[in-house]
Amino acid sequence: QVQLVESGGGLGQAGGSLRLSCASSGRTFSSYAMGWFRQAPGQERELVAAISWSGGTTDYADSVKGRFTISRDNAENTVYLQMNSLKSEDAAVYFCAGPRVRYTSYYRSEYDYDYWGQGTQVTVSS
Repeated sequence: QVQLVESGGGLGQAGGSLRLSCASSGRTFSSYAMGWFRQAPGQERELVAAISWSGGTTDYADSVKGRFTISRDNAENTVYLQMNSLKSEDAAVYFCAGPRVRYTSYYRSEYDYDYWGQGTQVTVSS
């Protein structure tokens, strides 16, 4: 059974940083692309960042490019989202997700992801 567990959310200051982690279990983590999504109240869930199974390819939403970094540690079965220069509009519930298909680059659509974490809340204070 695949499980994804996010951590690291909480209250961050505008201009500050937070680091999210997503621990994976139940399958060979290193074989799968991973993604981070977020959903703010009243808004649709959107892709924040995605990373290929090898970690060699990444993709970001325009709104976070240059501020957020996705990375993975396959030895630790964990994907990270380093969030710098936080803005109020970054406040949302953040989800990590993984697809069912192995050895893919990355996916931008939430419909390509089959497994989801429970989410972690990020709040940004001004």
